[in-house]
Amino acid sequence: MTGPGRPRPPRRRRALTALALAWLAVLATLASCTSDSPEPVTLRVLASSELADMEPLFDDLRRDTGITLEMEYQGTVEATASLAAGRYRHDLAWLSSSRPFQLLLRKHGRQTESPLSTSTMRSPVVVGLKPEVAQRLRRAAPDGQLSWADLADAAAAGTLKYAMADPRSSNSGLSALVGVATAAAATGGALRPEDVSCDRLRGFFAGHKLTVDSSGGLAGAYARAEGGLDALITYESELLALNRAGTLRAPLEIVYPKDGIVLSDYPLMLLDPARRDAYDRLTAWLRSEAVQRKIMERTLRRPITPDLPRIPSLRTPLGNALYFPDDQAVVDRLLADYAAARSGGPARVLFLLDFSTSMRGERIANLRATFDGLGGADDSRSGKFARFHQGETLTVLRFGGRVLDEQSVTYGKAGDLERLRGFVADDGFATSTAVWSALDHAYRSAADALAKDSRQRVSIVLMTDGENNAGMSLDTFLGRYAALPPAARAVRTYTVRYGDSDPRELDRAARATGGHMADATGQSLLNAFKEIRGCHE
Repeated sequence: MTGPGRPRPPRRRRALTALALAWLAVLATLASCTSDSPEPVTLRVLASSELADMEPLFDDLRRDTGITLEMEYQGTVEATASLAAGRYRHDLAWLSSSRPFQLLLRKHGRQTESPLSTSTMRSPVVVGLKPEVAQRLRRAAPDGQLSWADLADAAAAGTLKYAMADPRSSNSGLSALVGVATAAAATGGALRPEDVSCDRLRGFFAGHKLTVDSSGGLAGAYARAEGGLDALITYESELLALNRAGTLRAPLEIVYPKDGIVLSDYPLMLLDPARRDAYDRLTAWLRSEAVQRKIMERTLRRPITPDLPRIPSLRTPLGNALYFPDDQAVVDRLLADYAAARSGGPARVLFLLDFSTSMRGERIANLRATFDGLGGADDSRSGKFARFHQGETLTVLRFGGRVLDEQSVTYGKAGDLERLRGFVADDGFATSTAVWSALDHAYRSAADALAKDSRQRVSIVLMTDGENNAGMSLDTFLGRYAALPPAARAVRTYTVRYGDSDPRELDRAARATGGHMADATGQSLLNAFKEIRGCHE
C-alpha cells in the first residue's frame, strides 16, 4: 500500500509489468509443451496393398508420435522387385513378408545387409470355403480335416473352383503356391530345386477361376463373382473381414490346411538409415499393447505380443507353419509353372503302352490299376497331386509289332475317364514289340497336334516290359527324331522300365529327348507313373 507521502507509480508502468508477467507465463507453458511433443516427421512408405486398412489408425499415430506416413501401395511381389534393384525411393518398406526380398538380394549377388526389419502383426494364408463345399470335402476326408492335397484333388476333378491373387504380383498368391507345393513335396522342410523339377500343381491350377493382381482387391472381386466359385484363398484377416462385412450370401468357413500354412508377419523395413530415430518411434508405437489391440480389432490380424488376449475369431490354432524356400530358383520355377498353366495352352499327354503278349495277366492288371489310380482312385497324398486333371487331353497308343490303335479324350467330366479306362481295358495283344517304331509314330502325332495348336504343352510317356524285337532300331529313331521340326523336338519322352525291358536303351531315349526314365522294377507301376507326372526334365 502506498503511504500518503510516497508518489504513486504511474498506471502505465503497472500495466506493462502485468503484461510482461503474463507473457512469461505463456512462454513457459509453450516451452513445456514443446519439450513434451515429439518432433513432427513425414515418412514415405512403400507398402503392400492390403495395408490400406491400417489408415484409420494413422491419426492416432500422428497425434502420439508426430509421424505422418505417406503410403504408396503395390502388390508385395511387385514391390519386392523394385526394392531388389537397390534404388530406394522411400524411407521405409512395409510388406506382408520380407522373405521374397531377401531371396532376390541373394540372387542378384548384392552383398549389402538386409535392411533393419521389425515384425508388426501376423496373418496366415488360408482357405475360405462355402459351407456346403466344406461339408462335402470333409465327408471325403478320413479324419474330417482338410489338406492342400484334398483341395488339389477336388480342383483337378472340377469340383472346386477358387479365387486366388496372382502369385507373380501378390504375396498371398505366392504364399499359397509355396504352401501347396511344399505339401506336394512332403519333405518336411523348405522346398529345394529338386522338389519342383516336376509340376505337381497342374491339378490344383485347374480350379483357379478368378484372379486379381493384389490381395487388396481380391475379396471384393470374390464377393461380386461368388455364385460361380466355391472358395477364396487369401489371408485369414481378409476372410474374417469379408465375413464380418456381411456381403456374402453365407459366411465362408475358414480352413487351416492340416499339411501346413505360410505365415506373413508384416515387417517394417528401414530403407533410409538417416530415419532411424523416427523408425524406432514408429515400431515402438505399432508394437505397443494398446495399438496391437487396435490392429487386432480393426484389421483382424494376429498380434505380435504373445500374451495379448485374442478376440474370439483369432483363437483358432494355426497348426503347422511351413518354411518359405531359401532359393530363388524354387520361386522362379513355381511362378513359371503357374504362368504356363495360366497361358491357356492345354496339356496333352501321349501314353505309349506296350500291349505285347508278355503283358498278359498280372502286368496288364497292374497297368489298368495304374490308370484307375491316376484317374482319381489313388487316395494317397501323392495320388491327389499326380492325378489326371480337367482340361488335360490324354491319348492312349497301344502298340505291339505296330501301333494297334490310338484314342484320345479331353477330361471334362467323370465319363471321360471311364472312356480312358476302356481304352486300356482292351484285350487285344500282339506277338512282337516295336518300341522305337511306336515312339516314332507318337512323335508324328505330337507334331500334328502342335501344328494345329502350338500353345499345347505336349509330353510322351513310354511304358514297355520287353526289349525291342521289331521295327526300327533306337539309332534309326534318334536320327528321325533329330529331323523333326523344333516344336516337335521340344516334346520330352519319359520312359517307364517294366519287366524285362532294356534300361540302357530306355534311359538313352529319354535323355535324348530331354526326359528321364522311371524304373518300375523296384517300385509299383503306379508310383513310377506318378514320378514322371508333370516333369520338366
